[in-house]
Amino acid sequence: MIAVVGHPDLTAPTLEILEEELRRRLAEFARAGKSGLVRAGQGLPVTFGRAARAAGLALVTVLPSMNGVPEVLESRDRTAAGELLLLSEQVRLLEYDPSDRGACVGADESLLRSCARLLAVWDGSPSNGQDATAHLVAFARSSGIDVEVLWPDGADRMAPVQQKS
Repeated sequence: MIAVVGHPDLTAPTLEILEEELRRRLAEFARAGKSGLVRAGQGLPVTFGRAARAAGLALVTVLPSMNGVPEVLESRDRTAAGELLLLSEQVRLLEYDPSDRGACVGADESLLRSCARLLAVWDGSPSNGQDATAHLVAFARSSGIDVEVLWPDGADRMAPVQQKS
């Protein structure tokens, strides 16, 4: 199984670049009978899902649950989750609170344990209070998971939102 993680603030043009790049890379995994794994959310997860579908790779989408019942995702992720469900061949429920950053990171770590390969869309920056990409790359590497870092030419992240004083 192959998973993807990456920055949550990738620009729309970056996601377009990545969709084609991911489609090409995922085609070889599809031919080998592998499947892709993604935790439901907007941005990179949907881009990965679209690329997996275009490449013929079976997609597994993970939804949060509480006591075996799917949890309501934050409003920004609901439409993306719906699209991922339509693209998926399988849906898994995983116990975690989608509004708790630490629980989401723990969920990602749990998912990575079931994967042989990780595609990380990462510019090399350290993790911070909003972005755990560097942490997940380090976790995967320390767990013996094959990690491939993708940061194509022209990739960019959104400018940080300035707090009003």
